[in-house]
Amino acid sequence: MARFIFVAGGVMSGIGKGVATASIGKILQGKGFEVTAIKIDPYVNIDAGTMNPIEHGEVFVTDDGTECDQDIGNYERFLDRNLSTNNYLTTGRVYQAVINKERNLEYEGRCVEVVPHIPNEVIFRIKKLSQVSRADFVLIEIGGTIGEYQNMLFLEAARMMKLRYPGNVIFILVSYLPVPKMIGEMKTKPTQYAVRTLNSAGIQPDLILARSVVPLDEPRKKKISIFCNMSSNDIISAPDVKSIYEIPINFEKDKLGKKILSKFNLKARRGDLKDWQKLVKNIKTNKKRKARIGMVGKYFKTGKFVLSDSYISIIEAIKHACWNKGVEPEIQWLNSENYKKDSNRLKELKEFDGIVIPGGFGNRGVEGKIKVIEFCRKNKIPFLGLCFGMQLAVVEFARNVCKIKSANSREINPKTKYPVIDVMPEQKIFLKEKKMGATMRLGAYECKISPKTISFRAYRYNLVSERHRHRYELNNAFREVLERRGMIMAGINPEKDLVEIIELKNHPFFLATQFHPEFESRPLRPHPLFREFIKSSLRLRN
Repeated sequence: MARFIFVAGGVMSGIGKGVATASIGKILQGKGFEVTAIKIDPYVNIDAGTMNPIEHGEVFVTDDGTECDQDIGNYERFLDRNLSTNNYLTTGRVYQAVINKERNLEYEGRCVEVVPHIPNEVIFRIKKLSQVSRADFVLIEIGGTIGEYQNMLFLEAARMMKLRYPGNVIFILVSYLPVPKMIGEMKTKPTQYAVRTLNSAGIQPDLILARSVVPLDEPRKKKISIFCNMSSNDIISAPDVKSIYEIPINFEKDKLGKKILSKFNLKARRGDLKDWQKLVKNIKTNKKRKARIGMVGKYFKTGKFVLSDSYISIIEAIKHACWNKGVEPEIQWLNSENYKKDSNRLKELKEFDGIVIPGGFGNRGVEGKIKVIEFCRKNKIPFLGLCFGMQLAVVEFARNVCKIKSANSREINPKTKYPVIDVMPEQKIFLKEKKMGATMRLGAYECKISPKTISFRAYRYNLVSERHRHRYELNNAFREVLERRGMIMAGINPEKDLVEIIELKNHPFFLATQFHPEFESRPLRPHPLFREFIKSSLRLRN
């Protein structure tokens, strides 16, 4: 039987439960065990597809087309495993499943109640994942914090599992210990309250990961031990680090892996994180050379704060490629709306080694992005467009090279006479019926790569599989005129004859994809297109 590790957060969200969960998985992998992970989101949404990326962070997409929380991306990057719909759970999914079962008489006429039937459905799905994955360990991250009302049922499911499978379930609490500037001392009281809140749900944590800006000292460990009713050896220091990939190595300084195995009366099958240690050493090495990459988007700000979570997979993919090439990534946010208002600001793009325009929806900031693309095309600045970035690159080329001045995307202007980017016929039905959730082209599709292209040079294969999340496509009615004026259709989906990759002739690196290559990038295996983008950017600078 698999062992189950629940990871919950106390005090506040956003303190790194996802990367902590992924790091625990990497440690256990290094000790010879097969690991999988599931994220539980307390939202009534069926999936993350309709959530605002500024509020919730990036929508990550799996091979099977599941739109899920960005932490699934962290799990994939750390564990180097492709996950599926079984690895993601929301309140909406659970309630929907229970209601469907009741309608289908699967409860055989019994009264269906919130408890125990909702927690039982959660347990059923966790057990199903363990069986499908054949994992030795299943890590279950409960989103949000333990004090939130909407998490009560998930904590109840965790408590019930502990009761049903004694010796096979443990609980890890990730709690933040603030160091207020006006006091200058690390405070443990928030963690004490978090543990008491967890206790009120019938759960005692087996381990605490003490998050803070600095390492945990012995006096604080002792205090948490006394007031939280646990051994000080089970309190792990989790200070801020330069890179999230350093976290597994940092946890192992406190022998976290060994302590987890001892809770289950298990011994390590091996002890090997050598590749990961090399990665961390590479990241921490001071590099004289830097790659300056400008990211042009609109999902950056909430009030006065700049958020990077909206594009976390792209950021990580850039980092992976830079580290692979032995350079330090330097990513700068560029607000696309600024370039629409002031064309003179476009000159600042020359300060960067490369420009990325990521995916997105809606018409805000579009004309600014199109001006950026035109500037990169004319001034030979390495350019990588992703999803919406590719679509706008087609619009810019159609307007300014093919002289179709009113060319546009049907998404931006539904009445355009020249929809170089148009909606697929099957998607028109969904739009008409206002069915937006999980109705786009989602998940992995094949892409046939044309020889003698930058894409072929990067992949070294003529057939690849990449993940999608979009509703609009390059309109095949305009392919001939685009190709005649110098656009290369470098990648085609063979099943539906849809353009997946475009390139430009006579440009050092101008490449855009309809798919999202960032979802497939791993720290130890950078994505070929990102690797080629960074390589070309550095070569052009030299």
